[in-house]
Amino acid sequence: MVYCGKPSKGCQMCKTRRIKCDEARPFCNQCTKSRRECPGYKDPFDLVFRNETQATERRARKATAKAASLKTGGKDNEFQIITGAPSSSHSSQTTPTSSIATSPTQTVAERARCHFISNFILIPPQGTERGYFEFVVPILNNDPPVPFKLAFEACSLASLGLRVGHGREFEKQALSKYTAALAAVSGAIRDPIESKWDATVAAVLLLGLFENITARQVGMLAWGTHTEGAIQLVKGRGREQFQTKIGRDLFTCVRTQMLIFAFSSGKPLPLGAEFWIRGAAKDKFATVCYHITMRTSELKTEANRLLMTLDRKPENIGIIMDIIKKCQMRDHEFVQWSKNLPEYFEAKTTIWEDNVPNGDFRKAEVYPGRVDAFVDMWVATIWNSMRCGRIVLASIIVRCAAWVCYPVDYRTTPEYATYSRISAELITDIIASIPFCLGWFASRKHLLDKNDLTGYACGEDDAPKGLAGYLVTWPLSCVLTQDYSTDNQRAWVQGRLEAISSQLGMRCAKMLTHMHLRVPSMLIHRDMMSETGMTSSTVDLDKILASRAVPPSGLSVSPSAQRAIVPVVKQETFH
Repeated sequence: MVYCGKPSKGCQMCKTRRIKCDEARPFCNQCTKSRRECPGYKDPFDLVFRNETQATERRARKATAKAASLKTGGKDNEFQIITGAPSSSHSSQTTPTSSIATSPTQTVAERARCHFISNFILIPPQGTERGYFEFVVPILNNDPPVPFKLAFEACSLASLGLRVGHGREFEKQALSKYTAALAAVSGAIRDPIESKWDATVAAVLLLGLFENITARQVGMLAWGTHTEGAIQLVKGRGREQFQTKIGRDLFTCVRTQMLIFAFSSGKPLPLGAEFWIRGAAKDKFATVCYHITMRTSELKTEANRLLMTLDRKPENIGIIMDIIKKCQMRDHEFVQWSKNLPEYFEAKTTIWEDNVPNGDFRKAEVYPGRVDAFVDMWVATIWNSMRCGRIVLASIIVRCAAWVCYPVDYRTTPEYATYSRISAELITDIIASIPFCLGWFASRKHLLDKNDLTGYACGEDDAPKGLAGYLVTWPLSCVLTQDYSTDNQRAWVQGRLEAISSQLGMRCAKMLTHMHLRVPSMLIHRDMMSETGMTSSTVDLDKILASRAVPPSGLSVSPSAQRAIVPVVKQETFH
């Protein structure tokens, strides 16, 4: 059994003697005083695989038990993180047990692989399917084809370089792998057989993740293109993709990315909400939430079209009022969903915090107020998806009310009074969830009912993770752009996004701090400009919406990214 842990501190001699090392440089004083030759210190960059203590063995057994809950094809075909020979098959529809663990030789590729697995692969608790990116492990186990291998190496090198690789040429290596992956994946998606492989869809998703990790400019071109490519691949795979766990996991991951893309781009939901619900119910409660969220996206597209095109005439007032009623119905569905959840979905307030270091909200890990905890990261993400959906609905309602009451100030309407209050409450709820997601409880486990934190496929479960930063950028950017957020709340959100970028290696988060969008007031202004024919202002705002309101992408538009994949899949769509 192997375990990916953290290098211990102190020189090798002091650790052998089991005494405290003062870590003086270049040699510790303990060795100098005892006239022993100090062997020096391990490079803090090194990620060491070891099996030295009983505590490590327990953690390793726990990691293996969690990994065993991932199933690759059917109920009887499980995999574990163990040593063994890889398979030669390229199709990942069936995945034999094999090794994903790196060798103690500690090459850069092995370090990067372990780093990615321990930071982005969320393992479902035993008996559940509450994971994320978990399909990466069985595909790695199955001697993956070149496109997936290159995309994985690009992501892992880029993430490792941003976390611990300062001064090393990881960025160049990662970009080289990414460029090669683009070419390889472009060839795979044009092949009628390879385009249906699990590994091909996974490779496209990883290319999108790469854009989030390495983002240098605000924009959604590359990430959005990869997302659209993954959608086309899913469309062409048919019902067969639901026959295996990997296929279902890939489908739901594409669905999550598709939802974010639809909300942030304003484009219609591809293939309709019903297409994305059938056949991939990881969790029935989460599926209901996603279904309401997708119908919210469809409603947003409809409202945008009407508010931008309808003339303000008496016969059109009823059409806009009907949109308000639909939004209120969707919001009621969200509320009812939140009232009928099982125990493992409950959010629990664990503590109230009021400390702001030197009064600087950007540096505070916790915003003053309550701090909530959840059973795991996956549950927290579902809650925040619901909250963002409700905020979107509130925005549509206020926009419609402004359209109907014009030229009267929309802030005098009962809709504004009601939904500004609801939005402010939802903003508070999102903020209360962020410390849990970003690992604040790692050093405060005593505040939790149990120490069963979110489980990852390798490494320490309770350390801050890149995946957490990736998943919370959407709700954070939602808070950042709301009219109803306070200046202190915005400052705190900007600080968290900057921390996600600098500490968790997700550059897209830093890009989002540059957004100067306010919702719904700027959208209301756009609606008014559209009706009066002032198109220049409308175009300017559209640029902001298209390139900056992109949670959680914030994606680079580098020359290589502009060659991102747009697959044309000709297979029949299933109905």
